Amino acid sequence: MSRKIIIDTDPGQDDAVAILLALASPAEIDVLGIVAVAGNVGLHHNADNARKVVELSGRTDIPVYAGCARPLRRQLVTAEHVHGDTGLNGPDLPDPAIPLQPRHGVDYIVETLMQAEPGTITLCTLGPLTNIAMALVKEPRIAGRIQEIVMMGGAYFEVGNITPAAEFNIYVDPEAADIVLRCGAPITMLPLDVTHMVQSTPARLDAIRALGNRTGAAVHAMLTFSESFDLKKYGWEGAPLHDPTVIAYLLRPELFEGRLCNVEIETASELTLGMTVADYWHVTDRPRNATFLRSADAEGFYALLTERLALLP
Repeated sequence: MSRKIIIDTDPGQDDAVAILLALASPAEIDVLGIVAVAGNVGLHHNADNARKVVELSGRTDIPVYAGCARPLRRQLVTAEHVHGDTGLNGPDLPDPAIPLQPRHGVDYIVETLMQAEPGTITLCTLGPLTNIAMALVKEPRIAGRIQEIVMMGGAYFEVGNITPAAEFNIYVDPEAADIVLRCGAPITMLPLDVTHMVQSTPARLDAIRALGNRTGAAVHAMLTFSESFDLKKYGWEGAPLHDPTVIAYLLRPELFEGRLCNVEIETASELTLGMTVADYWHVTDRPRNATFLRSADAEGFYALLTERLALLP
């Protein structure tokens, strides 16, 4: 039986690849809907980008919603310096033809979870956690109905990528992340420790381009654009590929290793705002609220990604 998911996202080239990976895997993953949130760029662009990616995949049956346009308490921080002014620079994708759904994305999340059998829907979060936190505040009962929250966010040994202490998705809305980490639902986190292991080297990008389909060409263009910032920053052979690890975890959990531990979010310190404080070695008696992954099989990850992208138009 395929796993029912809602994708909450701020596309973003890596978000786009994650969405494509999910939509290319209908036997294992049933994408109920996609909800855009402000993050990498503003909400308008992110909602457009989500629809562009859905159309690229050929899965135009997937509804797309717009959620929150700003964090709960703070001014929005964006990342055009990485993703370009549209958030999806690189490929030349046409303006979307499928409509944006009229319902607010937070209402969609709440209503879908409340109407479904408890424990049957997974939330896959690829951006700031504003929409999920707002849904939990609006209807706290959804926490007990979520099968799992699988999120790309945080860091432990790798520490920060937007500040010295914080990963971008958590930093943009730390109060939202704090609400989500305290909600009591099962949570799995794919932090920078994992995503920095799955680098999009030239050979891996060439293999995607060599697929010969429209999707492979678009993904190659996306990642070639967005990698320039990270290649200059880190000096590695390839750039990290963040958000697709969420979907890969659902498809092949054996590619990843980690442990259940306590994870809390710093919301007060000017110096370490948005830091994910993971008690990976269980040195406190704080409740173990998240499975915090630390490593990934990069070869297995890219083999899966390339195999599935080949199935799309």
